[in-house]
Amino acid sequence: MKVIDFHTHAFPDSIAARAIASLEAECPWKAVAPGTVAALLESMDSAGIDVSVLCAIATKPDQPKGILEWCGKVRSSRIIPLPSVHPDTPDSAGWVRRIAKEGFPGIKLHPMYQEFPADDPRMDPIYAAVSETGLFITIHCGRDIAYPPDDDRASPKRLADVIRRFPNLKMVCTHLGGWRMWDEVARHLLGGEVFLETSFSLTELGPQRSVEIIRAHGAEKVFFGTDWPWARQDEELANFRQLGFDKKQARRILHANAAKLLGL
Repeated sequence: MKVIDFHTHAFPDSIAARAIASLEAECPWKAVAPGTVAALLESMDSAGIDVSVLCAIATKPDQPKGILEWCGKVRSSRIIPLPSVHPDTPDSAGWVRRIAKEGFPGIKLHPMYQEFPADDPRMDPIYAAVSETGLFITIHCGRDIAYPPDDDRASPKRLADVIRRFPNLKMVCTHLGGWRMWDEVARHLLGGEVFLETSFSLTELGPQRSVEIIRAHGAEKVFFGTDWPWARQDEELANFRQLGFDKKQARRILHANAAKLLGL
């Protein structure tokens, strides 16, 4: 059975070590790998994963150009990078259109690292451009281990507000809709017109609650994801396979749903 990991991270070789060390310093968690594309491919080979979606994050307004160029260099049949746009980047909507023109399927956003509430009006040009170009957004959802527990900038309620304002926006909500905010996910996102992916959630939720959330939302709108290098791909895949989905449902979540969105 083919597998797509819809949520991974990596950095250019020249900065990977510094980037990982900096991120580790901000939270009580350690990376499981060096965070390079070569290490990601090695992990994929070991875990039996065919394709990984590589999520880049523009943490400064001047970074979209460099990120887009790097994404073009590492793109392959096995690595599908998602460039990023910062809300304070001049002509942010223009950058979204450029990303679409260069053939990337979507962009990655992170409300905490990019310092915006998900429903902030200054994001509207980006959301509108993504809707118009047919791209998708994959966005960090819920709490973040590196930020205070009351930081709600990526809350399910805010995300639901965005979808109401931009009904044609294709949104992938990471961490099963909201890390450590799953009760709010149930109130605001489950059954709605968004996709969920499983990264960094199955172990904490446990099998029963994970299955409840996936079934309530609909297995046809859920993707498998890991958040590598912050979680092991082989272990997350094993955790998913213990959930007990039949082959048809597992095939949808592990590959078919994501492949359709990615145009594979």
